[in-house]
Amino acid sequence: MFTGIILAIGTITRIEQKAGDVRLSIDTGKLSLANANLGDSIAVNGICLTAVELSEHGFVADVSNETLSRTNLKQAGTGTPVNLELALTPQTRMGGHIVSGHVDGLATLIEKKPDGRSIRFKFKAPDELAKYIAEKGSICINGISLTINTVEGAVFNVNVVPHTLKETSLGFAGVGDKINLEVDLLARYMERLMKGEAAANCSASGITETLLRESGF
Repeated sequence: MFTGIILAIGTITRIEQKAGDVRLSIDTGKLSLANANLGDSIAVNGICLTAVELSEHGFVADVSNETLSRTNLKQAGTGTPVNLELALTPQTRMGGHIVSGHVDGLATLIEKKPDGRSIRFKFKAPDELAKYIAEKGSICINGISLTINTVEGAVFNVNVVPHTLKETSLGFAGVGDKINLEVDLLARYMERLMKGEAAANCSASGITETLLRESGF
């Protein structure tokens, strides 16, 4: 588990095709791995990856085809900057929100404009994820915990302050870029729980007006 508070900007230093999928080498920049161990989880652009090799200045992780198909790592190249966060511990400050590192889909950056000293980013989420996105709720963008300002259908915007722009790779993003999106964990489980026994039915639909009424809403 993670908090969405980025600890450093790392850099992909090598992409190795390996038996049908990919092995990444990542330089962790200012992020110390002194207390990291083999097998630890490290979030890379909000993707939970397992460290299979460790060095003084970086780590190596295997990336499955499932992860490549659902995230923007398939568009990454050598030199691509990535947001890094170590898994939380009982002593970690919970400054963001609960992040699993399991990417739900790719959002598209459709607008980026100054707003005071901050930058306002507007994203288009996949239609199927729009129901999980709520005004003033939490969202994870490339591993960064952010607050949603407004929502119109599947389009939402967030305000990113100067510190976050400096300490993450979001400042490098341009209009049209694909961004890893993880919706709020509680919203995903709430939908599943509200289905009750119907969740075992593969043809069961998502949250509907009827389901909400039957659940007391």
